[in-house]
Amino acid sequence: MTDTPYTSPISLFQSERQQEIVTLAIENRRVEVADLAHRFNVTTETIRRDLSELQAHRLVRRVHGGATPWETGGFEPLLSKRDDHQENEKRRIAAAAVHELPDTGSVIIDSGSTAGRFVEALSSDTRLRFVTNSLLISQTLSERTDADVIVVGGKVRKNTLAMVDAHAVEAIEPIHVDTVVMSADAASATAGLTTPYREEAAWKRAIIRSARRVVMLLDHSKFDQEQFVRFAHWSDIDVLVTNTETDPDQLAVIEASGTTVVTA
Repeated sequence: MTDTPYTSPISLFQSERQQEIVTLAIENRRVEVADLAHRFNVTTETIRRDLSELQAHRLVRRVHGGATPWETGGFEPLLSKRDDHQENEKRRIAAAAVHELPDTGSVIIDSGSTAGRFVEALSSDTRLRFVTNSLLISQTLSERTDADVIVVGGKVRKNTLAMVDAHAVEAIEPIHVDTVVMSADAASATAGLTTPYREEAAWKRAIIRSARRVVMLLDHSKFDQEQFVRFAHWSDIDVLVTNTETDPDQLAVIEASGTTVVTA
């Protein structure tokens, strides 16, 4: 059995198991039949049937011994699951990123678990005005600070509780802010920043256009990966805040593009 981050066996209904399989495929870029059978305490034949059904719905691609994500798959990891991933690194990145904010003015905060850690690190007496597409981040900001908080409207994505559809993009386009704080699903020193979702990419491009300064928060697990849609080159990013475990060779290439790299 391969060395994977899968947890101990659990019992789920078929639909729950299949959604979890897609989530694992997206998070780990590949899943193995034997590992999944052990995780869910079912036979390998059951897992193969699951993978065949998921492939029929274009959610994973069958490969020898397992599956990989389908680039335009409809599931994405629940935010509660992503919150647990690289927790210590995200908190270090968040603490360092706070120092990249202006003293006054306005800031767009993107959705995501690292952004969630970022808002938790903000001072309660911040004088900034915040704009976000995340219901969870807007709630945290309202509860923990006295700042003005503006939520961009649109259709709520259930797994992330964020709005990234055309209405959200339309709402953000007239807005001009001092800084945007954002993240990405995947990053490559040569290919730039990517996401599996076209709507997400459109949203991220829009917030980059709306900001005078772009601060990207990425832990080391996001690097050396490419997803379906590129939304930015490193030349579009002013500051990258990452953790010290990130490959220094990749960081050197990113710095050569003109991006300032901060490690925490």
